[in-house]
Amino acid sequence: MAVLVTGGAGYIGSHTVRRLREAGVDTVVLDTLERGSREALLGAPLVVGSIADEALVTEVCREHDVTAVVHFAAHKSVGDSMVDPGPYWTNNVQGTVHLIEGMLAAGVRNIVFSSSAAVYGSPEQVPITEGAPIRPENVYAETKAMMERVIDWYGTTSGLRWASLRYFNAAGASTDSVIGEDWSSTTNLVPLVMRAALTDVGPVDVFGTDFDTPDGSGVRDYIHVEDLAEAHLAALRYLEADGENLTVNLGTGNGTSVLEILAMTAEIHGAEVPHRISGRRLGDPATVYADSTLAGRTLGWTATRGLREIISSAYAWYRQG
Repeated sequence: MAVLVTGGAGYIGSHTVRRLREAGVDTVVLDTLERGSREALLGAPLVVGSIADEALVTEVCREHDVTAVVHFAAHKSVGDSMVDPGPYWTNNVQGTVHLIEGMLAAGVRNIVFSSSAAVYGSPEQVPITEGAPIRPENVYAETKAMMERVIDWYGTTSGLRWASLRYFNAAGASTDSVIGEDWSSTTNLVPLVMRAALTDVGPVDVFGTDFDTPDGSGVRDYIHVEDLAEAHLAALRYLEADGENLTVNLGTGNGTSVLEILAMTAEIHGAEVPHRISGRRLGDPATVYADSTLAGRTLGWTATRGLREIISSAYAWYRQG
């Protein structure tokens, strides 16, 4: 098996590239480096370019004897997608069409897609199963849902074989503190908490403490980035073994509140994390967490790392400076 990883220089992509190489999988990365880091690839082969360049995709696939693609390359800021939606339609949706056309031209028919639990919107019930209604509530989430449909239709029309992985809140850093998430360009909670703990940039906002949850703050399913990397490897092996096209949730099956994250960080840091209570954000659900039973049954995958591992690894990574 030889794998092309699009967007592989990004946060989740780089952890996945590392895991693939550790498993002996020949891996090449295609990334524009607009939001990725060459250093995070730890020497993995890199082609700087866009998924929208069909000829380049075909050339890379042929040159490296690629047999499968892991597709991360996408813009991913919820807020930005509502302010400037154009690049999300162009890069995420149209780019995926070009990527698949380039793959197919090279005879590559297996793809693992980095989807998102954001496609569910505000869930009617938790834990969320794969059968929950698809109701995106922002442009970013809508593009992820559309990318899933594009991939599905290529399965119908062109024999593309796929696994769409809807993961919940990726967090943490590599256990050995070699790679992690850039806190300067993210809106994710854990890096913002770490920045508040380790710098003087000011308090982190807690958006609402009046939810119907045990401590009043919002509850989400945080999954360690190394667990996600394992899931992508499992999905590639599943497709290589002729598994059926598949959509699965990736989460821990447990919810963690914002205040619990602050408390765990304070315990590890040895001091209170500066924070302030702000009003709820429009559309924020109280509780979101996954039912990942299907991933366990089909991929043989379950999350093995919990909140302490997430916070400890993130803290160690950011503390390096």
